[in-house]
Amino acid sequence: MAFQDTQSQTKKVIFHVYNYFKTLSGDKGKPEISKFFRKTREMTAEACGVSLACVKRVCAEGKKLSVGENRLGAEPSSFKSPRKSYKRAKRMTNLDIVDNEVVRKTVHSFYDNGQYPTNAKILGALREKINYSGSQSSLQHILRDLNFKYKKCNDGRTFLMELNDIVCSRVKFLRKMHEFRRNNDTRPIVYLDKTWINQNNTRGHIWQNSDNTEGLKEPIKKDGRLIVCHAGSPSFSFIKNSKLVFRCKSGSQADYHSKMNATIFHKWFVDTLSNLKEPCIIVMDNAYHSTLTEEYPKANTRKTDVQKWLKDRSIDFSPVETLSELREKVKLAMPKEKKYKLDKIALQMGHEVVRLPPYHCQYNPIALIWEQVKGKVTDNSFKIEDVEVLVNIALDAVTTEYWTKYGEHCNKIQEDDLVKEDLRDKILEVILITMNPDDSSTDEDDDEDNMIN
Repeated sequence: MAFQDTQSQTKKVIFHVYNYFKTLSGDKGKPEISKFFRKTREMTAEACGVSLACVKRVCAEGKKLSVGENRLGAEPSSFKSPRKSYKRAKRMTNLDIVDNEVVRKTVHSFYDNGQYPTNAKILGALREKINYSGSQSSLQHILRDLNFKYKKCNDGRTFLMELNDIVCSRVKFLRKMHEFRRNNDTRPIVYLDKTWINQNNTRGHIWQNSDNTEGLKEPIKKDGRLIVCHAGSPSFSFIKNSKLVFRCKSGSQADYHSKMNATIFHKWFVDTLSNLKEPCIIVMDNAYHSTLTEEYPKANTRKTDVQKWLKDRSIDFSPVETLSELREKVKLAMPKEKKYKLDKIALQMGHEVVRLPPYHCQYNPIALIWEQVKGKVTDNSFKIEDVEVLVNIALDAVTTEYWTKYGEHCNKIQEDDLVKEDLRDKILEVILITMNPDDSSTDEDDDEDNMIN
């Protein structure tokens, strides 16, 4: 602190000397003196024993501070003390889909074993399972993104709870799939999904000799991305002619969303279902391409448009009602269960759509196929053209045996999780009755000391 104060005072002295010399150089009554001090900065550097660059930096900072203090032409009251800049460590929050699912399962496993998860317990388990090297703060961000929240009890303790809508979606899906199997439904279950494969899925460090004449060549570009859509069933493997593979101009998320839009997915979805020879159960997620059958006013919709929407549906409202009041009427008019355009199209084509719960790719066997395909691409290519060829080869190599094996694996997970839901419900009931009804969740950065041990 004393060193920083000294540095600030030194700056102030340099700037004061500069202003003094500048005043002398502008004194028209003493031309012989003003001529001598014309090179004000050079004279200041020599007088103070510092470099010319140092004087320039101090003068620039002094003028900027003077403007900020509305003291044009005067010296600032103080200079900023120099301090070392520290780069904050980047949060370890960019986990892939598989690792995110490990996090979710880890949290559930504590409740399944009659224990209550804390940050320290979860972090310790993840370090063993996936070699996670992040901090508790990074872990809290991951849990928040997976829709886990800390909720307070009446006695001040906090518990890690999964949001109710996520739990409800999961139970609804698991129960639906269980009923299909229990009733021996003969309709094939078709799973569909999309993914992307980056050109930089290749290894970042490769072997080369000193002359770069032997070994693997280094990647030329690493910003390409392929978008892949496909659909298949454990009953008959991939649907014929349902493969869609195309390139993005870059690997950016913005380009991905601009290329894979609702129009493209809608056409691919209809074409894929047209290739099915019998009624099927279609399992898919609630991605952005699944538009609703009816558009509803959004948060940024103008008041006049909201009024028109209500009027078109014969919903009474007063011209004096505020936008907030009108939005509440829109909310009451919205159906409790979302209805999607693609679900309606599938039903008209003789198929039933079942929606996957958010963040639960482990219930979809095609997610395991994506892993298999990406694994074959990772160590074999650097150019985006080669990646595209390898992706097509890897997809064509997936057999019915793989689909059957992955399908049985996912069925077992679904059945096991349905049983766990009932057990978990009984465990959490003890916590829920002590929950503070006025508290929705605590801050994501609550101290570990507040977590139950």
